[in-house]
Amino acid sequence: MLVIQKAAKRLLDVVGASLALVMLSPLIAAIAVVVRSQIGSPIFFRQTRPGLHGEPFQIVKFRTMTADTAPDGALLSDDERLGDAGRRLRRWSLDELPELWNVVAGDMSLVGPRPLLMEYLPLYTDEQARRHEVPPGVTGLAQVSGRNEVPWERRFEIDVWYVDNWSIWLDLKILMLTIRSVYSGRGVAEPGQAKMTPFEGLSERE
Repeated sequence: MLVIQKAAKRLLDVVGASLALVMLSPLIAAIAVVVRSQIGSPIFFRQTRPGLHGEPFQIVKFRTMTADTAPDGALLSDDERLGDAGRRLRRWSLDELPELWNVVAGDMSLVGPRPLLMEYLPLYTDEQARRHEVPPGVTGLAQVSGRNEVPWERRFEIDVWYVDNWSIWLDLKILMLTIRSVYSGRGVAEPGQAKMTPFEGLSERE
């Protein structure tokens, strides 16, 4: 039964992501023009992230930050480089749309724990590391539970709960809740921050 459910999840991923790419292609093209004109090249942001079982893959997103530097040549802060265009893309999660290509390629699923940073891997407890027992998702249960407003430890608890309770019906419910979450715009970043505070492992849990 589990094999059938996993096959059904992959079918949902391929069909859903492919249809979304076709239907949203005019929007994706328009965003590419905005990014190129207001943020700069390259249009896409690529970064190595941990996938299923922690195996690395290249995630693809729309770029949201400029490459602006201070007089000494150092990059400006994230908040300074995240202009109006970048904030709007993040506010509506439009920067995540290219990840649909990752889903079609099999690197990601439509629903699953979000792929975080490679440097976090050695910081997880054994229980937290179980979030990598399933493919990472474009959206996930933690995202519809408050996104970046949820503390790290609680986010990992939610991710592991998803791993233990996964079903196609749960995925469909999360996809529906994602629409509401994106519309509300809540939790894109922590209050007063351009993005989520980095996870620091044991010091985060003490």
